[in-house]
Amino acid sequence: MQRRLVLGCGSAARGTIERLAEWPGELVILSQRGDVVDAIGADGVTTKRRAPADAEAFPDRAELVFVASDDAAANAEAAAEAREQFPDAQLVVYLGAGATAQVRERIQETADRVIDGEQVLLDRVRELTTAPGAERIHRLFATLRRIDGRLAVVMHDNPDPDAIASALALARIAASVGVPADACYFGDISHQENRALVNLLDLALVELDDGTDLAEYDGVALVDHSRPGVNDGLPGDTEIDIVVDHHPPRAPVEAHFVDLRRDIGATSTLLAEYLRRAGIEPEESLATSLLFGIRVDTNDFAREVSPADFEAAAWLLTYADLSMLDRVESPSMTSAVLETLGRAIRNRDVRGDALASNVGAISDRDALAQAADRLLNMEGIRIVIVYGFRDGTVYVSGRARGTDVDLGETLRDALGAIGSAGGHADMAGAQVPLGILADADDESIEELSEIVTEVIASRVFETLEDATTLLDVGADDTEWAFEFPFEVDGE
Repeated sequence: MQRRLVLGCGSAARGTIERLAEWPGELVILSQRGDVVDAIGADGVTTKRRAPADAEAFPDRAELVFVASDDAAANAEAAAEAREQFPDAQLVVYLGAGATAQVRERIQETADRVIDGEQVLLDRVRELTTAPGAERIHRLFATLRRIDGRLAVVMHDNPDPDAIASALALARIAASVGVPADACYFGDISHQENRALVNLLDLALVELDDGTDLAEYDGVALVDHSRPGVNDGLPGDTEIDIVVDHHPPRAPVEAHFVDLRRDIGATSTLLAEYLRRAGIEPEESLATSLLFGIRVDTNDFAREVSPADFEAAAWLLTYADLSMLDRVESPSMTSAVLETLGRAIRNRDVRGDALASNVGAISDRDALAQAADRLLNMEGIRIVIVYGFRDGTVYVSGRARGTDVDLGETLRDALGAIGSAGGHADMAGAQVPLGILADADDESIEELSEIVTEVIASRVFETLEDATTLLDVGADDTEWAFEFPFEVDGE
């Protein structure tokens, strides 16, 4: 059992000493301050009203010695006595106030670790005011304080773990400055991992629908996407206060505060940075959610990962529940996912190292992404596109690995003119309205599926072929010759 010895109890170190008293093991405190001796009492704690440098009052052994009075000279003397008495102990010394150069040198020669309170405070002020990112967090707080009422933090449709965690974190930050906030979403949370995240951690989310009146909110923030009405159910002219995202935008983003960093692997990383800089310790469920969001969006730190993602994950590890994270990451696979995966395998169209598969009518759009993830493991396949349709829309999910083709740009080029598309180099998606064909009856579903295959596969494969040609010959432009036969509103 470890025995710890505290020599002196200055006002700056009082809180630390009270925390030490909660640790398992034995604690001996020497202090001439009667209020300390009388106040700190707990099982395994021995307090003595003696001078910190009084070696006769030292216990017979100590593995950790913390010298902690406010007087720098007294700390130097106590540290010297402790080193002589306990040569193998870890010696941590609080520098105290008014240390001369000579006293500072004595302490540094004796201690294993020196805590300079003045320097710590100076470093913290520098981090909050002049360090990289300080101006960003200042503008965020200034924007939040201008919101006179409740804030709606809106995720993208059918949110993934990164969007969910980011929304909860921004709501937590807003609450720290007295602004109540709700983490809101449109659509469904249907992916089994996403449902597990929400259910196991008991996350508080607000579901919105297209008819929701946002009048009760005095501010709107977007996380993990950047424009209202694009991949969310908000009206396109909604005034936005805050945007935090790591996806590259396809059009100008307008908001009072905008933080778009495409070189970061997850939006959760940005929110973890805000929390850390603001000195806000995340609750266990929030830390677990943010860590999961980073791991999912970076494919366990193997996709578009940055040093900031590793730093955020390391910080979150100290607060997260790793056993709960393991349960979230290993949910059972639903029958809808298995059925979609089976159809994706049966209907696959392989051309070179690219695979496209139409799974037809779907009940769970998140199953497309899971099927794409699985098919990417097939031998010789580096690009996978899985698509299906429901509720008048074709949904497309793409994955890539080990290729120079930017999948996000490929889907934008192939399907952006007839729908919406985007994403990253190795993970992207698209939505294409069916137009007049959305009313097809059950008897014509097979015919509809054939038309969808003709359009989606033709456009995707042609774009991939052109992209490969561009990489080979260095051309700049690609022309389209294929006409989409659907009637699409606004096109």
